[in-house]
Amino acid sequence: MVKVYTIQSCPYCAKVKRYLKYKDVEFEELDIEKDPAAREACQKLTGMDWAVPVTTIDNETFVIDYDKEELDKLLCL
Repeated sequence: MVKVYTIQSCPYCAKVKRYLKYKDVEFEELDIEKDPAAREACQKLTGMDWAVPVTTIDNETFVIDYDKEELDKLLCL
């Protein structure tokens, strides 16, 4: 399961979502501003407060920011 932790005002979050859609990767978006549980999960995963976008597979490996090369490696694209 691919998850993307985001906030609405983040341009890099929008870029990650567009890129995943372009690559036909299904994902769940979790807005850490609106969902305290998502914010807590994101913080636990990364060890950082308010780091977005964070793209993860099964809440184990993750990529912070919009980094196409790292996203491709993470998702085996």
